This record gives sequence, C-alpha cells and structure tokens, in this order.
Amino acid sequence: MAVDYLVIVAYLAGMLAMGWWGMRRARSKSEFLVAGRRLGPAMYSGTMAAIVLGGASTIGGVGLGYQYGLSGAWMVFTIGLGLLALSVFFSARIARLKVYTVSEMLDLRYGGRAGVISGVVMWAYTLMLAVTSTIAYATIFDVLFDMNRTLAIVLGGSIVVAYSTLGGMWSITLTDMVQFVVKTIGVLLLLLPIAVVKAGGFGEMKAQLPTEYFDPLGIGGETIFTYVLIYTFGMLIGQDIWQRVFTARSDTTAKWGGTVAGTYCLAYALAGAVIGTAAKVLYPKLGSPDDAFATIVKEELPVGVRGLVLAAALAAVMSTSSGALIACATVANNDIWSRLRGIVKAPAEGQQEQDEVKGNRLFILIMGLAVICTAIAIDNVVEALTVAYNLLVGGLLVPILGGLLWKRGTVHGALASVVVGGLAVIALMATYGILANEPVYYGLLASLAAYLVVSLATPATDAAVLAAWRERLAGRSPELASEPVTASQ
Repeated sequence: MAVDYLVIVAYLAGMLAMGWWGMRRARSKSEFLVAGRRLGPAMYSGTMAAIVLGGASTIGGVGLGYQYGLSGAWMVFTIGLGLLALSVFFSARIARLKVYTVSEMLDLRYGGRAGVISGVVMWAYTLMLAVTSTIAYATIFDVLFDMNRTLAIVLGGSIVVAYSTLGGMWSITLTDMVQFVVKTIGVLLLLLPIAVVKAGGFGEMKAQLPTEYFDPLGIGGETIFTYVLIYTFGMLIGQDIWQRVFTARSDTTAKWGGTVAGTYCLAYALAGAVIGTAAKVLYPKLGSPDDAFATIVKEELPVGVRGLVLAAALAAVMSTSSGALIACATVANNDIWSRLRGIVKAPAEGQQEQDEVKGNRLFILIMGLAVICTAIAIDNVVEALTVAYNLLVGGLLVPILGGLLWKRGTVHGALASVVVGGLAVIALMATYGILANEPVYYGLLASLAAYLVVSLATPATDAAVLAAWRERLAGRSPELASEPVTASQ
C-alpha cells in the first residue's frame, strides 16, 4: 500500500497548497465568496460537476448499483436532471441578479423581510449537507489506513476547513477543478472498465444476476418519484448550487457550462450503477451495499491505480464538503448574523473590504468546527442527508420558484410558505420517520397551499419592487452588495 499512500498524501498536500495560493487572490468579498464572478465555461463546468457529485453520488451510487443494478443510477441521474433544469431554465436569470445568497434573492423579489427565516432553513440544509460529506471521510480513511472513525473525520475535515478558510471560493474552485479531473480519471476511465472486465463483461454479468438488475425501473416508481422531488428540485434551490452559479463570468457561461456539467452527471450516474452491478457479481455476499465501492477498489485494482481511485472518492467527498461549508458560512454570516445585528452591508474599499473578507473567513472556520463536531456525533449519513433535503425542498422550493415564476406571490405568502412547510416537514419526520416519503410529499403541499392562500389574501407586491426585480433579472442594475440592506428590510 506504500505507493497508494504516497498518491493520497500527495493529493492532500496539493489541496492545502491550492488553498494557500487561493488566499492570495481572495482580496475582496466578491473574490472570496464567488471567485469574483469570473469563471469561464471550462472551469465553471468542472467545478459545478465536482460539487454536485459528492460521496453520496460516488460511494452511494455504487452501493445502489450493487443493490438494484442499473436502476441504481436513478439517484445520481435525478441530480443531473436537476442541474440541467437549473442551467437551461433559471441559471441565466440567477447569474444576472448579482447576489450572494438565495435569501438575498428572496428579499429582492418580495421587498425584504424574508431573509432571516429563509436563511435559517438554508443554513440548516447546508450544515447537514456538509456533515454528511464529512462523515464519508471515515469510510475512505478506514479503507486506506484502518483509522479510527473520529480521527478520520477530524483529519479529513481539518484539511477541507483549512483550504476553504484560507482562500474561500478561489481555493475551493481550484481544488474542485483538480478533484473533477481526478474523479473523471479514477472513476470513469479506470474503475469502470476494470470492474466490467473483472466481472467477465456484460454478458457474464447478465448470466450471473437476476433479470431485474438490468431493468431501468427496477428500483421502483415511487422511489424514482421521491428522488425527483428531493434531488431534482433540490438542485434548483440549494445555496451551495446557487453560489456556484454566482461564480459564472456571464449568464451564457452559467447556462451552457451548467448544461455540460449536468450531462456529465448523467454519465457518472450510469458508471456508478455499472460498477456496483459488477461488484455484485464479484462479491455477492457483502454486509452492506455501501461497502461495494471500497471492496472492489481494494481487491481488484493494481497498486497505484488503487490509490488514484481512492483519491477520486476522496475528491468527490471533499468537493461537496467544501462547497456546502462555504455556503453554510455565507448564509450564517450574511443572512443571519449580519441581519440580526442590524449591520448595513454596503460596498467598501480598503480596510472595510478586508474586514468583510476576515469576517467571512472567520465564519468558515466556526462553521467548519461545528460540522466536524456534528459529524462525530452522528452515525447515519442517509438520515442526515434526508433531513437536509426535506427541509430544503419542503421549506424553500415554493417561495423560490414562486418568486421566479408568479408575480402575484407576496412577502407574506413567502414567509408563510417557509414557516408552514418547514414545520410540517419536521412534524411529519417525527411522526412517520426520517426516511419516510410522507414528510416531503405533504410538507411540500402544505408549503404550496400556504403560499397561494396567503399571497392571494394579502396586497400584491409593490410595483416599484417588482420593477426593480425585473431590472435585476435583465442584468441592468448594480449588484446587491452596492445597495444597503438593513435588518429592517
């Protein structure tokens, strides 16, 4: 394993080095939080694909392939569909808004007062998303070094927190681009063909496994529908995804670069399912489907290649973790802390601009420590991820899409939708169980009903607010940071 260890250590050292380099570029709030809104198509596509394809998509995607065959691709496939929908229908408008957070978009659309409440829901989502990625370090480091779970979480989490804190979005962008390349080589170009060959080819795989393993809908229609609700719609509204849209150099880059990334996700989904199916042929008696990825890598790949593929898994986890972490810190600082303190977020030069960078850097460090501690305390990754997406979709999908698509929606309707949807999801998870489908189904319906009823029962949004909103959507106004936003708004 010495060569494999060397590959992994070199990879981790490279991540820290890029964090240090990114620190030299992150001199303003815009550079630190959204990479100066300067990413071109190639880098934008790579980094967007990196953040959406995390540990759940890699390790979990292979596990679903092991359990269900080719239909196990549906979870990651719906992620790709969500990214495609976001890119084609919404990303250009989102990029033109020139904001930093989803809550700022809601304030702009509805005329204020939605920021803190929506920020709390988004913060909870991004925190749990970062936690689930951090927990996944334990699986990878256990395979590599037979390391204690807590130590593995602390080690992996500390590296992500370090480079994210140093350079913000620039560091995360650079590391994500490397992680995209490593994942492409490790999973698509190496592990996929080797796994199929080791399993005897597709003919042998079909001969060894039940017919349902090759049924595209074998995982079940209800499961696919739930994946669409949670992951496809989740891609449309998550702060971690929007913050990457904000990094695009232009609305054209956001649209077409995101389309390329979404298409890549579809290929990645199929690759994970095929690898899992091959693992089922090779190791039919594994204790858990989630062990399929680590087992096939450890037992079937040659020295050096094994290290690169494990680095690919580590890259998948780190890209999602770092993206969720900076999103969590951005929401905590800009949407919650600053508003509760009544701080005016005005543009600044010189020292004040540097203070904003320092403040956001401090929040990344604080949120990073919170993520590591929470990850140590939680064991079940699936439950944590389900809680995150249930809160996001149940609480924020309706007011966000409603604001983009329905001009009659009001701030009171948006607030009612967030509160009713969020509370309904929490109550239903307590009643039916975290992993049940009912919380997101009924929570989403409750959120929609509250939005429609309250919006129609309250005065329409002020014409001046809607006019300013249309100007921003058209890209004809300066970015929100140039306009003071106080707690009273």
